[in-house]
Amino acid sequence: MKIHEYQGKALLKAEGVPVPLSQVAFSAAEAERAAREIIEQTSNQVVVVKAQIHAGGRGKGRFKEHPELGGVKVVKGADQAKAVAQQMLDSTLVTIQTGPEGKRVGRVLVEQGMDIASELYVAATLDRTTGRTVLMASTEGGMEIEEVAAKTPEKILKESIDPSVGLVAFQARKLAYGLGLKDNVAKKMARFLGKLAAAYERLDCSLLEVNPLVITGDGEVLALDAKATFDDNALYRHPAVEELRDPSEEDPAELEAKKFDLSYVNLDGTIGCMVNGAGLAMATMDIIKFFGAEPANFLDVGGGATVDRVTAAFKIITRDPKLKGILVNIFGGIMKCDVIAQGVIAAVKEVGLEVPLVVRLEGTNVEQGKKLLEDSGLRLTTASSLRDAAQKIVELAQ
Repeated sequence: MKIHEYQGKALLKAEGVPVPLSQVAFSAAEAERAAREIIEQTSNQVVVVKAQIHAGGRGKGRFKEHPELGGVKVVKGADQAKAVAQQMLDSTLVTIQTGPEGKRVGRVLVEQGMDIASELYVAATLDRTTGRTVLMASTEGGMEIEEVAAKTPEKILKESIDPSVGLVAFQARKLAYGLGLKDNVAKKMARFLGKLAAAYERLDCSLLEVNPLVITGDGEVLALDAKATFDDNALYRHPAVEELRDPSEEDPAELEAKKFDLSYVNLDGTIGCMVNGAGLAMATMDIIKFFGAEPANFLDVGGGATVDRVTAAFKIITRDPKLKGILVNIFGGIMKCDVIAQGVIAAVKEVGLEVPLVVRLEGTNVEQGKKLLEDSGLRLTTASSLRDAAQKIVELAQ
């Protein structure tokens, strides 16, 4: 689950991580009021208006309706803040991460202007090769970390965190000195990193990124941005975090899939997949690509799916406007092939079938499942193996 920048900063602040003074606004009038309050508290006329969407690259992005305007704008005075917020709100921001369709902006963050001496990058995430949290830092703040990793990987410093002891003080100091910081600023950075790592662990994040982290002219260390992503499987421990979810920023199909406890991710291809088991789903996607097509989704219906869940899964798949074919690939262990067959039949009768459908069943109650499909009168193709199924659906979709 992702959240907005202003929500991430509120969580960081609660964990003791220093952040700038800011307020979220849902209208131009609210933005003006927020700017006036911030200016009054800071005695600084400069404020920053930031579009709030679940995507990076906002500063370099552009609004479809206002091509001259980026997603982050430095302004002077409350009147200018209001005018910029008026342009941003209800407009579509296109960034490198949104794709050409962009995302509608429904809220903005109004933040105090900062005297920035330098910009850095820090993040905590899971290193899957070691199975441990890794704390990363770089002098290349404000840049896409993927670009830094590709062009100058030596500029990314890393410290692996032992889960039994957490981030040790010398590791935080090592990163601070590695960034070229000295004296009191290095001490502040070490404290910042310690609190960031602790927040990552306590909140069950999968990513907690600050880009940029800034060193101000008077030596303060502040999180100028905050990107937080959470492990969905741990949200039951954090109901307050789950309440921060913004459904307007998420794929409607993925939201509906969650209601039925389905593991679904929308992709850019044309072959819909309904599979049981994450490993089998990945193998199914791979073999579709092997035969020259692209999967339209990842969908794992799980080992104990009911007819209702299978029906819901099929409905979600068929709503994809890019869809040119559907592959159902089930290996029945706990999941019974006849249950899958019943779900497919029920869904097709309810929503219809406008694209080719290939079904491969194997395992528990496979004969009953095949008979149900044969007697259903549906226009579908059966397959004897995964290779056969993938080859057939790619050919039919073409």
